[in-house]
Amino acid sequence: MLGVMTVPEALRIAEDRGLDLLEIAPTASPPTCKIMDYGKWKYENKKKATAARKKQTVVTIKEIQMRPRTDQHDFETKMNHARRFLLEGDKVKVSLRFMGREMAHQELGMEVMQKCIAFVNDLAMVESQPKMEGKNMFLMLGPDPLKIKEYQKLHPNKSKQDTKELAELEEIEEEEE
Repeated sequence: MLGVMTVPEALRIAEDRGLDLLEIAPTASPPTCKIMDYGKWKYENKKKATAARKKQTVVTIKEIQMRPRTDQHDFETKMNHARRFLLEGDKVKVSLRFMGREMAHQELGMEVMQKCIAFVNDLAMVESQPKMEGKNMFLMLGPDPLKIKEYQKLHPNKSKQDTKELAELEEIEEEEE
């Protein structure tokens, strides 16, 4: 710390040392400056920003749409997709759409939602309980890190790489049809 000085004096000291004068807090009274290498400072800030971005995870919400009368096999297929999404770290929104007279039997929709919860109970936590909004019933599931680690210990052959390969195979099969 060199203390309070005039700008020309600070610039002269910085030039003598072969460094730059950086204004750190321009609104302070008097303004705060540092004598340092500007290129190095810029590089370090860029490194810090990229490190912060790497630590940040983007959570996407995948939606699975069903009807109250969805057949068992279709239900299992959709819930297997939900399991894969949860293993990849994504949240899953299960949407159940009611049409016509199905609105009179909302208890069937609640049964389907309870089956959904039971199907992914070993991987997920329920973030929002099933609720009706108009003609749709929604349920939000989120990945539970502790349950996922336990699942991966019990099933070491089903790693993230395996789930990605499975997804690619399913895409190829869909293209062939």
